Parts: sequence; C-alpha cells; structure tokens
Amino acid sequence: MVTAISAGVKISVDCQFESKFSNPENNLYMFSYHIKIENRNAFTVRLERRKWHITDSAAPARTVEGEGVVGKQPLIPPGGTYTYRSSCDFSADTGCMNGVYLMRNVSTNALFEVEVPSFMLMVPHKLN
Repeated sequence: MVTAISAGVKISVDCQFESKFSNPENNLYMFSYHIKIENRNAFTVRLERRKWHITDSAAPARTVEGEGVVGKQPLIPPGGTYTYRSSCDFSADTGCMNGVYLMRNVSTNALFEVEVPSFMLMVPHKLN
C-alpha cells in the first residue's frame, strides 16, 4: 500500500493484478486499484475532478482526466473517508500511475489540489 498526505487529505492506494480479465498473449494486463481518501481538514471537501498520469512500460504515457471518480463527486466531511475501486488496462506486465484530485473547500468554495502518490502495477511473478 502507498500512502501520502497533501493539503490535509490522506490518500492510500492498494492495487492488484486482475488475471481473470487479462490476456497476456494479446498484451492485455488489467489491474485494479482501491483508493481511500481521508479528509484531515477542519472543513468538508468535494472531489471535483481527477487527472491520472499512466505510464505503461510498453506503450506511450497517457493522461486521463474528468469529473469526479467512478461517476461521483463525493462530499467528505472533516475526519470522514471515501473509498472506491477502479481499474486500468496496460499492454505490459508493469507500469505505474499517479495523479491529482481537484478538491473544493465547501465552506469557502476555494479549489485546491491533492496529490495521488505514484504506485506500481506489476504482475505477481515479476516480484520474484
């Protein structure tokens, strides 16, 4: 698990290789990741947007961005958490991701960025 705190928000990421959705013979490797967002600020935040930087060891880097996460723009109160699971496809058995969440302080309407720490995505046999 990878964890980082940025702008009063703690992000924890855990990922795994999804063998049943992968097809290595056709260069398709699916990975899922579980993210926990903890608001350590004294104000409620709304996750407005996300921006992911995806590095596949066998393909050009790509950037994905859009509103919220998994179709939601969650409100996270002080001391509250929000968790979600998503996935990403790769053409190689290793890669990494990192990103940024654009958050809104609901009290002041101010926007701020929260960094998502870089995390590796790797098939289990690569760890040996």
